[in-house]
Amino acid sequence: MTHDVPVTQARAQLADLINRVVYGGEQVVLTRHGKPLVALVSAADLQRLRDLEAAEDEQVISTVSSVGGRASATGERRTFGIAAEHRGSATGDRPSS
Repeated sequence: MTHDVPVTQARAQLADLINRVVYGGEQVVLTRHGKPLVALVSAADLQRLRDLEAAEDEQVISTVSSVGGRASATGERRTFGIAAEHRGSATGDRPSS
């Protein structure tokens, strides 16, 4: 269940809100002027989100790597996401004027 709580109210009830998130499995969204600002999530939920993002990133990297003719080194692929490759033009490496 999701509860919207104004930031001003959350200040006074922070310990209770933390317990509701961690032990009650509730979702708490802190609002300012009625607009969602931040959400309180348990550490376990945060880790699941990070794992999902990492899996999505790895899938994109894998897809990009398989599109090119050559796969980049693993370290470069993880650092940069894609590998750059210079290809000279058909008439040589210099552009024509």
